[in-house]
Amino acid sequence: MATEATSWQKEQVSRAYVHVLATQGGYTICDWNVDKDGVDVTLRSRGLMVDIQLKCTQSPRITRGGYSFDLDVETYNKLRDPERSAPGHLALLIVPPDIGRWVTHQPESIILACHGYWASLHGMGDANGSVSTAINLPEHQSLTVKAMGAMFDAARRLITTTSQGVD
Repeated sequence: MATEATSWQKEQVSRAYVHVLATQGGYTICDWNVDKDGVDVTLRSRGLMVDIQLKCTQSPRITRGGYSFDLDVETYNKLRDPERSAPGHLALLIVPPDIGRWVTHQPESIILACHGYWASLHGMGDANGSVSTAINLPEHQSLTVKAMGAMFDAARRLITTTSQGVD
């Protein structure tokens, strides 16, 4: 029988997953102990910043070509705000239904049995609901070190576009 994880366990495995990727990519990571701005972690790379809201599920909603996650409208609006100094993203970590299968210990390694996906929310349109809004996370947008690089590339383009309009 599968053991349902608590919200804090899901939060911690999500943080661990992002920490491992950020470390491998050479990015600085900042954990926020208060989620006031809809951000759990901020990644930094040579002055650029990327904000990420972390979510984790044991029972993902599968859609054609990926996954869907219902994000509360308040957080969605904070992350999509085009006036943010760092673009906002949603990261969804999918873990096995049984918490006992999340981590496998081997003599020379520890294996996390999970996978993550991401979506940029910067500049997105109005929410499609009053309480929550469905966010599509395409399966080709796996949360990897390479994906974090793509997030920074987009942040760089935003800064370049914004600075070109300043007199």
